[in-house]
Amino acid sequence: MIYFDNSATTKPYEEVIDAFVKISTQFFANPSSLHDLGGKVEELVKQARNQIAHILQVKANEIFFTSGGTEGNNLAIKGTAIQYSGRGKHIIASNIEHASVYETCEQLKSLGFTITYLPVDQYGQVNPGELEAAITNETILVSIMHVNNEMGTIQPITEIGAILKKYPKILFHVDHVQGFGKVPLDLYKANVDLCTISAHKFHGLKGNGLLYKREGVTISPLLTGGSQEGKLRSGTENTAGIVTMAKAMRMVEEKRKEKGQVLQKIRDYLINNLQQIPQVHIHTNPSVSAPHIINFSAEGLRGEVIVHALEKEKVYVSTTSACSSKQKKLSRTLLSAGIPEKIAEGAVRISLSYENNLEEAKMFIQSLQQVLQKLNMVMRDTK
Repeated sequence: MIYFDNSATTKPYEEVIDAFVKISTQFFANPSSLHDLGGKVEELVKQARNQIAHILQVKANEIFFTSGGTEGNNLAIKGTAIQYSGRGKHIIASNIEHASVYETCEQLKSLGFTITYLPVDQYGQVNPGELEAAITNETILVSIMHVNNEMGTIQPITEIGAILKKYPKILFHVDHVQGFGKVPLDLYKANVDLCTISAHKFHGLKGNGLLYKREGVTISPLLTGGSQEGKLRSGTENTAGIVTMAKAMRMVEEKRKEKGQVLQKIRDYLINNLQQIPQVHIHTNPSVSAPHIINFSAEGLRGEVIVHALEKEKVYVSTTSACSSKQKKLSRTLLSAGIPEKIAEGAVRISLSYENNLEEAKMFIQSLQQVLQKLNMVMRDTK
């Protein structure tokens, strides 16, 4: 099996699974309980928070645990909108944000907020100058993802943060779900106020994530009822998920430092060989993209047809974002980047992890060539 769908989700590390079982069976108490066992569990959560803060180079009181990227993005955006609606009702995002950002903004639009969606260039990058030009006296939030989940494009977050530093009443939210563990981001240097991370994108477990909230920033909670997470996110903590997320973060950061260049070599090999296939259009520019995502189209074929054909060869890739892949809509990201509809409908995404190797990349190219040849023959025979 070749698993090249790591941006949809990653396989949990064995150490993560082992730790989850141990904590779930031995430290199962509620961390809010007054007894000794509850106190031990509370201490585990505290240790995990400190470890994560150290990895992100922020303060422990700036880390708030969530159920993942979707909740984190909703909390950051809606929490800001609720808190500062009296100051203004204008939000700036890009045309290519993840659905959990885009749909949240659309929901706020129906509630009277004004949303400016910034255009992107052919490789999916926003123009910081256009972002600044879009700012008004009503602007309360800018939300720009770090690494695009479909094309892999890295946004100029530090440059945008420097611009927004001139506008202290505007909060800056970054969806870092696809970036963490692959593309480092200095949250303080980039002047980020809110940042979303999801554990299952770096070999942690589904249903776990975090929101970084810079000290001094106030947003409204979406879940109320208890005093957990500084009253920002009520609900009994998922202790095993939180602790194993910290473990996965430590492990993936070690692998990034150890295997970062190897991952780039695999990505470059794939792009170089995809370029040799006349039918293929590559939408990812490696000079401005993360090392783990490649987006391409095979002209004349639909992306889902290629995905299912590769699946029969035990090769697993995807079309668009996993959150949108079953809707069979053309990619909003690719269309925003100016890719024609006929090309966009054939889009396929390869997404790698540090567990992949060059031999798998070679086997993938062989499988893809065979699959395209078979599919093209079928297309010719049916005409």
